[in-house]
Amino acid sequence: MGSNGFLNKECVLVQSPTVVPGLLLEEFEQRYSVIRLWDDAEDNSFREVAPSIRALVSAIGTEVPRHLLDALPNLGIIAINGVGADHIDLEYCRRRGIRVTNTPNVPNEDVADYAMLLTLAVLHRLCEADRFVRAGLWKHQRFPLGHKASGLQIGILGLGHIGLAIAKRAEAFNNRVVYNDVCEKPGVPYRYYEKLCEMASDSDVLVVACPLCPGTKHIVDKEVLDALGPDGVLINIARGPVIDEVALVEALQHNKLRGAGLDVFEHEPNVPEELLGMENVILTPHLASATWETRQAQVKCVQENLEAFFGGKPLPTPLV
Repeated sequence: MGSNGFLNKECVLVQSPTVVPGLLLEEFEQRYSVIRLWDDAEDNSFREVAPSIRALVSAIGTEVPRHLLDALPNLGIIAINGVGADHIDLEYCRRRGIRVTNTPNVPNEDVADYAMLLTLAVLHRLCEADRFVRAGLWKHQRFPLGHKASGLQIGILGLGHIGLAIAKRAEAFNNRVVYNDVCEKPGVPYRYYEKLCEMASDSDVLVVACPLCPGTKHIVDKEVLDALGPDGVLINIARGPVIDEVALVEALQHNKLRGAGLDVFEHEPNVPEELLGMENVILTPHLASATWETRQAQVKCVQENLEAFFGGKPLPTPLV
């Protein structure tokens, strides 16, 4: 990738094809001199123009390694297409004066919808039923009964914006909502549990909606899963490492849970082999916010942060 005529526009490094998908990337390239890091396995093109790169666009699930940041001497901003920042060393960015932004609240509605979708699908055995019909078994036998998705107690781990959106949807299905968080939320009409195990014990469905940080890694452990019990359902639309995946596999193998709906995993894109053959587990590839409308809105938010940075204006959604 030669630099002749390439750097007439601001130079932006896009880390992976999932960061700015499809046609949105073409629009992005009209605004900036875009370097697609994934196009060059040897990173030769990237290193050729590294001093000119002032912005890096990243996404949740794609680690931003220290050696990449060290190779960008004039990097001024990392614009995350997504909500979390657990894939970036924020303290390192603070020390270097690198600004970091994300796209908060944009995916809230989609993620909340998806949490309810997984809950309904697990309880009503939707994916099993689909396979049952496709296999021609309906002609010869009856499909097993599922379970009601209303009149339940739904425990939400993490009552942030997404957790609140999930709570509203759970209420619409005539469910009771309770929650656990680092502290009780003022003005919230739901019962607060200080201890996660106690909430899990009292819940029919446990929905994980908290951010990933050192304090939440493996917070859903064997003790919590045992408390949720053999009639309980676990839903995770947050981050994979929030759940102790080894303990989860063991619980499902020994019928200590009714089922699980998992959109995220501890070592994505790798999924524990044991889960693949379980009929009572729904597995999806980190899709909760993956709608065209939300991706457009997220890219727009990324663009607004970049334009503000390059224009010397306040950043719309800063983290650092």
